Amino acid sequence: MMIASRIREAIASGVIPPGAQIGEAEFARQLAVSRGPLREGLQRLAQEGLVVAVRNRGHFVIEMTPENVRDMYVARAAVERAAAARAHELNPEGTAALLMESVAAMRAAADEHDEAGVSAADVTFHQQLVSCAESPRLSRMHETLMAETRMCIHALTPTYAVGSLRVAEHRQIAKSFTKGDPALTDQLLAHHMDDALVRLGAAPEPAPEGGDAAS
Repeated sequence: MMIASRIREAIASGVIPPGAQIGEAEFARQLAVSRGPLREGLQRLAQEGLVVAVRNRGHFVIEMTPENVRDMYVARAAVERAAAARAHELNPEGTAALLMESVAAMRAAADEHDEAGVSAADVTFHQQLVSCAESPRLSRMHETLMAETRMCIHALTPTYAVGSLRVAEHRQIAKSFTKGDPALTDQLLAHHMDDALVRLGAAPEPAPEGGDAAS
């Protein structure tokens, strides 16, 4: 678990870039472990979908292609919208207060033009949202999805940044919990995920005029 967590963090933070091979000998030395535990950690990450095992070649970090990014956001939307609905049932006011702390941190970072700080507060916001559902399973799924999200942000920061817009979107989501309106929160989260795809350059291509969208 510890080894998988450390490699996951290295992938999420961009230390190990998308598509890179994870050299067993090198990482075993860095982590001060034998290859056996390292391989167990890599197998766990392969099960999560962060790395791919290639026969006779080793393990490689996944490439964040537009298709992979879109699929990841489909999963994120499902997890976070389910978590939000549960948070409304359990403690909407407490959820709003917790999320507004992340919004304040995001606003402060944006004012300093600290895009890394904005991104860190962004990630914390969504982690806190899911934690408010008090569902260990949703949190486990979300951990891998947020690692992939961070990979995207690190690779595409110039297009994803736009700090002021990100602050406004997250503030609206946080405030929706004080209104006792789960439908509004769900609508805002769905829009937020679609907007992120546009900023990351992974939004689906529009269907040709007069034609049907691809199935």
